[in-house]
Amino acid sequence: MDFQAGILRDGSPMESLEKQLICPICLEMFSKPVVILPCQHNLCRKCANDVFQAANPCWQSRGSVISGGRFRCPSCRHEVLLDRHGVYGLQRNLLVENIIDIYKQECSSRPLKKGEHPMCKEHEDERINIYCITCEVPTCSMCKVFGAHKDCEVAPLQTVFQGQKTELNNCISMLVAGNDRIQTIISQLEDSCRSTEENSEAAKQELCARFDALAALLEEKKSELLQRITHEQGDKTGFVQGLIRRYKEQLEKSSRLVETAIQSMEETGEATFLMNAKQLIKTIVEASKGGRLEKIEHGYENMDAFSVSLDHLAEAVRALDFNPAEDDEEYFDGEEEEVEE
Repeated sequence: MDFQAGILRDGSPMESLEKQLICPICLEMFSKPVVILPCQHNLCRKCANDVFQAANPCWQSRGSVISGGRFRCPSCRHEVLLDRHGVYGLQRNLLVENIIDIYKQECSSRPLKKGEHPMCKEHEDERINIYCITCEVPTCSMCKVFGAHKDCEVAPLQTVFQGQKTELNNCISMLVAGNDRIQTIISQLEDSCRSTEENSEAAKQELCARFDALAALLEEKKSELLQRITHEQGDKTGFVQGLIRRYKEQLEKSSRLVETAIQSMEETGEATFLMNAKQLIKTIVEASKGGRLEKIEHGYENMDAFSVSLDHLAEAVRALDFNPAEDDEEYFDGEEEEVEE
């Protein structure tokens, strides 16, 4: 018995022993009574009865006589023949049942390993088990009774742990929702940028189509208007791209904050979690309030203002001849001055 206890105190043999005590049917630790099959494999009696009933659906009592049956061992497929008592005729494995009892007692009596629970720095033998609401720090009972927190308001560590974990979870949800909104805005800005470029290209093509039909007199004007459209395009796309960069930077910062919060949520130690949760929550709340960037107005990408009608100029050009009359020359000069204005 002393030898067994010595083995069970080691974590690895305990895990190996637990694997040997798993029922192949229910995949849980054997529940008593444990029956031993002729092939020396073990089953919970209930699991053995379930397998037997499944293999012998017609097995039933006839008056005071119960017919026998058979089924196969789930571990080795060895055929097990049963008498009229069914699985209740199988022998109980008392050794396995005793080992299970010893295992459960050992697990329940094993002390926490050093480092599994934070200890108080002021009282080395005292575990941190309460939370000082006044000072907002985890502490131990001795600090509350005799130490620095004797005049403070305290609460159970578990209560504060659950409360702040819930609050942090809400903050994470808020950040994720904010990130979704930012991503939507970025997508809209990128669409606006593409639309601006497409509309600008369409305006250029239309302008070129109109000016290509005119004489060299309009080439300078065409170049001037093209430059104005290009300049406006550069201003708009530059502004939108700048917004995209700033939104992406904000999204990256927020995503890093989400990763930090999720890692903190995976912390199972109550005191360790609470040591960082307060500041993390404060950082998340501040991040969610600040950093609101400007947006573009509806129709910002439109380039309709650069549409030009050149029909009257085309008519003037069609009226030109090798030897125009004096009136025609005056008319054309008037049209030219109007274009320059």
